[in-house]
Order: sequence, then structure tokens, then C-alpha cells
Amino acid sequence: MELENSIYMNLDLGKKQNEFLNSTLWKTINNGIDIGLRYLLPDLVEDEIINLKDNLINYGLKDGIKKSINSVIETGKEAIGIISGNFENIGQIQKVIKNGGLIDKIDNFLDKTLDKAINSGKINETIGKIVKTGKSSILSNVERNIESTLNSQVENSKNIEKYMNNWKKYFNDRNFSGMEKEYTKLEKELKSLVPIETTIKNARYIENIHKLIKNNGQNFELSERELELANKI
Repeated sequence: MELENSIYMNLDLGKKQNEFLNSTLWKTINNGIDIGLRYLLPDLVEDEIINLKDNLINYGLKDGIKKSINSVIETGKEAIGIISGNFENIGQIQKVIKNGGLIDKIDNFLDKTLDKAINSGKINETIGKIVKTGKSSILSNVERNIESTLNSQVENSKNIEKYMNNWKKYFNDRNFSGMEKEYTKLEKELKSLVPIETTIKNARYIENIHKLIKNNGQNFELSERELELANKI
């Protein structure tokens, strides 16, 4: 039987890692800024908060932060000696993001975009002054959110390892219903984890074997050739 394409096939791994981190961290930072603004400006209604945020983004906040994330990632990889350009584990990502000066870069861009929006009249000067004065609370929220996101990545990685081990146990016991349960959890968890090469390879092997057995009417009698292909494709 021809083996199907699997999770994260033909990845440009370094690029995929950067894209995942940029998207995830931007959402994390954006959420932290939202929480901080609501705390500083409790009298503003939702539409006013949204308008304030939109003006900051229009004046370059989002682009600036995304560029900062990319800069921190790339310089961080060099600093800790990742020659391949690919993160090999979550610990490396934590080290790069924590020590890369990302909060300082966000601070600078928040200042710049606030000044531009205030000077253009898009943000009320009084509101702008409140935000600038209380900026540290916004940055604290952002920092906590980043920490939580990185810790979630560690937890996701542990869960994936557990589901893989459980799947292998059920495979050895020839218990397909147990395999299916762990495989479903594995697929779901992979969507939330930055792609790491070892994890991808192991997940790919499990996926290929799982589909072979499933498509063969839950027949566990796999040939050496099928097992070999499952480990390569």
C-alpha cells in the first residue's frame, strides 16, 4: 500500500519554526497589550479600546513588533550557536526569547507609535499620556503572557511525548482503539506546538504506521518493507 503524506512533510523547518513563533508571539503580545490598555483605561468602552488599538497598529505597532520578534529569534540562534538555523528543543526557544531583549524592543515601538498617533491627532493627548505613563503595566502583562506561552509549549511537548509513548504501548498490545485515542490527541497537540525536527520525525512514523494498519482493516501484520517505508516517508 502506498503511504500517505504525513504531518509537516517537506518542511523548510527553520522557516516554519520562525513563522509559528512570530504568529504565536504576536497573538500573545497583542493580548497582553489589550489587557494592559483595559486596565489603564477602565472608563473606555470596547469600541474605544478597539479604535485605540487600531490606531497603534496603523502607525506601525504590529509590523514593528513582528520585525522585533524575527530579529530576536535570528540573533538569538546565533548567540546560542544554532548553526543549522533550526531550534532542536523548546528549551532553546525559551532561552532565546527570554534573553533576547524582546520586551525592550516592544517598549520602544509602543513609544514610537504612541507619539505618531498622538501627533497626528488620531489618539487623544490625555489618553496617550495615560498610556505612556502606565506603560510599565502593559509591558508587565505582555511579559507574563510570553512566559505563559513558552511554558505552554513545554507542556505541549511533554503531552506529545506521553501520547507517543502511549500509542507505542497500545501498538505493542495490538490494541487499535487505544492507538486511535492517543493518535487523535497527538494530532490535536501537534497543531499547538512549534515544529521540532525530532518530534516531527516521530509523529510522521506513528502517523504512517497508524494509517497503514487502519487502511488495512486494522491488520497489524506489516511487512519489513512497509515498516521501512514508514520510517522514511
